[in-house]
Amino acid sequence: MIKVGIVGVSGYSGETTLELLLKHPDVRVTYVSANNTKGKISDIWPQLAGKTNLFCNKFDIKKAVTLCDLIFLAVPHTISMSLTPKLLSAGIPVIDLSGDYRLNSIREYKKWYGAEHKDSKNLEKTVYGLPELYRENIKKAKLVANPGCYPTAALLGLTPFVSIYGKSVKLIIIDAKSGVSGAGRKVKADFNFCEINENFKAYKVLNHQHAPEIDLYLSKTSKKLPRINFVPHLLPVNRGILETIYVHLNQKLSLSVLHNIYKRFYKTEPFVRIVPSGQQPELKNVVGTNMCDIGLAMSSNKDMLVITSAIDNLIKGAAGQATQNMNIMFGFKETAGLN
Repeated sequence: MIKVGIVGVSGYSGETTLELLLKHPDVRVTYVSANNTKGKISDIWPQLAGKTNLFCNKFDIKKAVTLCDLIFLAVPHTISMSLTPKLLSAGIPVIDLSGDYRLNSIREYKKWYGAEHKDSKNLEKTVYGLPELYRENIKKAKLVANPGCYPTAALLGLTPFVSIYGKSVKLIIIDAKSGVSGAGRKVKADFNFCEINENFKAYKVLNHQHAPEIDLYLSKTSKKLPRINFVPHLLPVNRGILETIYVHLNQKLSLSVLHNIYKRFYKTEPFVRIVPSGQQPELKNVVGTNMCDIGLAMSSNKDMLVITSAIDNLIKGAAGQATQNMNIMFGFKETAGLN
């Protein structure tokens, strides 16, 4: 049994992390905090009434270190890099759900997040927390950068293909759609009900901060890939991500062969499902789970592969994957708290 804390519990990913960990057989949540929210968890999140007596205060490093064996940072970008060094220096491992440690370059971080990175020392030691690809590194990690929600769906969808056929790729276009919870719990006119309901729009076209993350970790699989063209969209639903990935090819490939490659690649993975040939993933089948569903299709002249990838952005795209990383780090059953 380990004791864990959640910093940023007033946000959607923080609440989802808490909800998962309260049911975890090997975990006791002993500390929660949020910068601008104070009070009983049952007042902040009424759906958790009767499930916990935790009280939320502003972050206190002494309390966090004293009460916890591990800290989840579910805070906005630029906040984690000021908290992480203090926690690591005190011997407390960190799983960071923000974007502060996902890119391995302070120059790239400034370009995409618009701020100077304050912790280049630990940035170099960070392990990227995509279990299906980096499980062995996660086992030994003290600082895990939980992947972004869009990159999770994209990397799981693309990696089996590019690891073998990277030289066959002419162009990759990722057409991604996310539920509104992916934007966080902040108050902004763009996310008001009347702006979102019965609406559908693209945003940050070819300029989203998750694009370099996808590029970075795909390049570790294949050095020959062209730059990714990433276009996110906002869906009028609460949660879920569905990505349609168009891979333009310079050689003709067999769909049945690719389907078998994907099934072999993820054969032992508990949270990735390759949907049957002729079918495609749907949000309703992954929302509320830690699953990633992947489907494949090929154009009639076999010069374009279409990969469809679906996840719950708050679970496999955030809190569930963070819990999966914790399970790996501490030697728990990987599915614990997630089934």
